[in-house]
Amino acid sequence: MNKIRIAVLASTKATDMQAIIDEINSGKLSAEIVCLVSNKKDAYALERAKKYNIPAIFLDPKGKNNEEYDEELLKILDNYKPDLILLIGYNKYLTRKVIENFRYKIMNIHPSLLPAFPGWDKNVHKAVLDYGCKVTGCTLHFVDENIDAGPIILQKCVPVYDDDTVETLKERVQKAEQEIILEGIRLFMKDLLEVKDGKVRIKSKGKLFNNSYI
Repeated sequence: MNKIRIAVLASTKATDMQAIIDEINSGKLSAEIVCLVSNKKDAYALERAKKYNIPAIFLDPKGKNNEEYDEELLKILDNYKPDLILLIGYNKYLTRKVIENFRYKIMNIHPSLLPAFPGWDKNVHKAVLDYGCKVTGCTLHFVDENIDAGPIILQKCVPVYDDDTVETLKERVQKAEQEIILEGIRLFMKDLLEVKDGKVRIKSKGKLFNNSYI
C-alpha cells in the first residue's frame, strides 16, 4: 500500500499531529505528513513540524479576504498533492472553493460531541463545564459548507469530573481526539468511509475488533 499523503492546517500547537507523527515513526501508520500550513506566525505547530522535517508554511492572512487567502492555500496544496487534509485546531473557515476541490477529503477534529457545543478550543470546554455536563467528548467529521456540522465520521465520549478545570478536561479530550483521528485516517486509507444522505457509513470489509477494522 502506498503511503497516504496528509496535509495539516493548524493555528495553535497541533498537539494531535504529534500522535500521527509518533504512529508514523513507529511504523504503525503508512502515511506521510507532506506539509503543515498555519495562518498564525507564532503557532507552535510550525515549530513542531520543523522538528520532524515537515515543510512548515506560514500563510499570512493580512490584507487578504477569505477567498484570496484560500486561493493561495489551494496553490500550496496543489504543490504538495495531499490525499487527505486534516484541520487540527485551525481557526479559519474554509471557503467553498477549497471544500469543492477536496470534497470528503478534509477532516476536522472538534473537542465536543457535535452538534452539542460548536465553537473554538477552550471556549468549548468552558461551556461544557458551565452547563454541568457529566459527559463530553470529541468528534471527527468531514468538512462541508456548514460550520462544525459536516458529516460525522467518529465520536468518542469522555467523562466530566466534578473537580475538572478547562485545562484538565481539555487534556482528557485531546487524548480521545488522538485516538479517533488515527482511526479515521486508517478508515480513509482503506476506503471504508462512505457519505450518503449527509451521513457517514463505515463499510465493512473485515472484522470489527476493538473498534478498529482489520
